[in-house]
Amino acid sequence: MSVPTASSRPSGPPALSAFLRGVERRGAVLAELQAGDAAAGDAALTEAMRQFRPEAGSLPMADWPRRFWALLLAQPRLGQRTAVAVPIEATDRLGELGSGPRAALLLRVAAGLSEEDAAGVLGVSLTGYRLALQRALPHHADGRADPLAWQQLREQIHRRIKTLPPDRLVRLSSAREAVLRGDGAAASAEVASGTTARPRWLMPLLWGLLALCVLAMAATFLPFGRGNVDGVGSNRRVDVEPLPEADSPASTYGDEAAMVTHRDFALLADPHGEAAAQDMEFNSWLAAQQAAGVTAPTPPPDIPVQEDVAPSPVAHGIAAETQAETEDAP
Repeated sequence: MSVPTASSRPSGPPALSAFLRGVERRGAVLAELQAGDAAAGDAALTEAMRQFRPEAGSLPMADWPRRFWALLLAQPRLGQRTAVAVPIEATDRLGELGSGPRAALLLRVAAGLSEEDAAGVLGVSLTGYRLALQRALPHHADGRADPLAWQQLREQIHRRIKTLPPDRLVRLSSAREAVLRGDGAAASAEVASGTTARPRWLMPLLWGLLALCVLAMAATFLPFGRGNVDGVGSNRRVDVEPLPEADSPASTYGDEAAMVTHRDFALLADPHGEAAAQDMEFNSWLAAQQAAGVTAPTPPPDIPVQEDVAPSPVAHGIAAETQAETEDAP
């Protein structure tokens, strides 16, 4: 540690006030993103200011940034990060990083330190810091660097630094003034309680609603008297009457409607098509034969049947006698 000289020593509370005012916004965003919770980050920032106040008088102003950011990152509230259920911004995905790489990235982007100063804050070599920073930078799935995601991350962090809510700025300013007055412990408690306290009436209301729900669910299992569901005594009679006989659904339609609604109406309305459908097997066989080039055999013309058996001599003689008698007849 360098020995402070007269020219490098702070010029009193105004210099310390100006320094704390200058790092207030950046420190709040860095602590918030490191812890994942704004309330825990603001409490850690106030505690770091309280610890830095007595040390500032013995340090040269050139060493103030390194010492302040080292005290801030050493706060126990920043040791564990609150998980984000549904990441919606690039800054929400910082929870996927380890505590060391995340701190290395935030010192460069949120705190605005150089690589040498950031390595000094973390107490590592320049090579080790560059390795942690490279591990923290956004990458594609194949391992290549993603410049677009890196630019988006920087823009979102800088926008958050410039657009802190007014009520949060008022709390941080009050805590800073309390630290400068020597009331640091009270300021830390005020910031922590102001950001995390809930209204006193909220918990009794929640317990009351829970009790009502339990009573309502239990009331559904309580036994009731028979026939007393609608508030009438158990002697209430229930009249039972048979329903009138209704005509069958088919009787309400005519023959034409029945034919039109028939599932085979298209076939019934085309008798020729129905006849062709009956010969579907024969027509299919005939079409297959024609496609194969087989011609149907032509039936022979009508030829009188000739008997191959020769007439007997007896029959021939009888026929000759019959013909002679016919010729001799007058």
